[in-house]
Amino acid sequence: MYFPFLPAGRAGRRAGSGILLLLLASLASCSKPQTLAALFQKTTPHEDYARALDRAGLREAALGQQWQQAAERALHDSLTVTLPVLETGYFRAEEPTAAGYRYVVRAGELVHVRLTLAPGPVLAPRVFVDAFALPPGRAPEPLRWTATDTTAAGYDYTYQATDDGQHLLRVQPELLAAGRYTLRLWRGPGLGLFPVKGRTDQAIISRWGDPRDAGARRHEGLDISAPRGTPAVAATDGYITRTGESQLGGRVVWLADNQGQTLYYAHLDKQLVRPGQHVRAGDTLGLVGNTGNARTTAPHLHFGIYQAGRGAVDPWPFLHREDALPTPLAGPDRRGEWVRPRPAAATRQLPATLPLLVLGQRAGYLRVALPNGQRRYVAARAVVLAQPLRRLTLAAAHEIQTVPQPGAPALAAWPPRTPVVVLGESAGYALLRGPAGQQGWSKI
Repeated sequence: MYFPFLPAGRAGRRAGSGILLLLLASLASCSKPQTLAALFQKTTPHEDYARALDRAGLREAALGQQWQQAAERALHDSLTVTLPVLETGYFRAEEPTAAGYRYVVRAGELVHVRLTLAPGPVLAPRVFVDAFALPPGRAPEPLRWTATDTTAAGYDYTYQATDDGQHLLRVQPELLAAGRYTLRLWRGPGLGLFPVKGRTDQAIISRWGDPRDAGARRHEGLDISAPRGTPAVAATDGYITRTGESQLGGRVVWLADNQGQTLYYAHLDKQLVRPGQHVRAGDTLGLVGNTGNARTTAPHLHFGIYQAGRGAVDPWPFLHREDALPTPLAGPDRRGEWVRPRPAAATRQLPATLPLLVLGQRAGYLRVALPNGQRRYVAARAVVLAQPLRRLTLAAAHEIQTVPQPGAPALAAWPPRTPVVVLGESAGYALLRGPAGQQGWSKI
């Protein structure tokens, strides 16, 4: 499908919008590339949608370009968050946008992503959810097993981090989509069970990297305190590769899981499994003791994880307790509203006359869009609702734009003698509200 142009003028814009809506509706049925090569190359729903826009002739159109630019901007102008996160967000139909969330991960831990869409009067839009690794000095790398789009119920997914570093979650709706969403993002342990029955990570008494033998070596595992005879259990399904006794570890058990790694249980008082035995998560492998070089200490389990090509890795991300989800947000819902910095909190970068569009909110903070397109978090207490700066009547016709930039898409054309309210100012433009409540930017 190819549309070389859309009609111009106010009537043409309405007609063009109708054509565009029909065209976008058809993308759902042709969003998957049908070439032979595509059958053997896994692509993400976001990539499929971008290719469908291209085939429809919309990739190079202004709206298609804005959608792609928003996708790229979210990868490089993302906001750093500390997990766990609960944030409510907002999409505007008149301006393609995408939200980017940057967060730290540890190798081995699970990252849980849950996106729910608020019910609306029409069919819920498609929202594309993609995660990326952010290697230092390199372009973002897609984690393709996490990429998907939402169903009517939203999106619920869990993935495991393979390396320490930063990840980025991008959330972007299809073109002309408007709506509200709630994002929950939190961490959990990479293993299904804690290796000592009845214990949690609070029982850890020595961590990875602690000095051993007067600093001659470092601890390659975690020590978990428990009374003698407490069951040491399989933290995951797998099979026993070997058991035995050594000078350092005392009585030990080695368990290979289904992910290519080996779990090491040491200082056991007694071993209750044999090599070659298949076990399920929760099965007892042995009893906690203090054999080996732990004979002068209180009973505890030394627990280690070894991976092919890496050797010993820090077990903490595999065992720490799951983040407690933040409680639902209290206070008024500011999404979609314009706010301005309080005079006492204004700065040169954020003057008191600068309008900020609220795109999302979490406990104590608002995620806002600046007129220049930048995103940032501001403290909710540092802003107020944008009240009129002044009122005036247009002396001439004015084209009302989506953003305060030359050549920005037009929302409407207001005739002379239209009464307006000025809600804010930026770079020679004014944010105006018309008599029917419409809002947009224009030079005054």
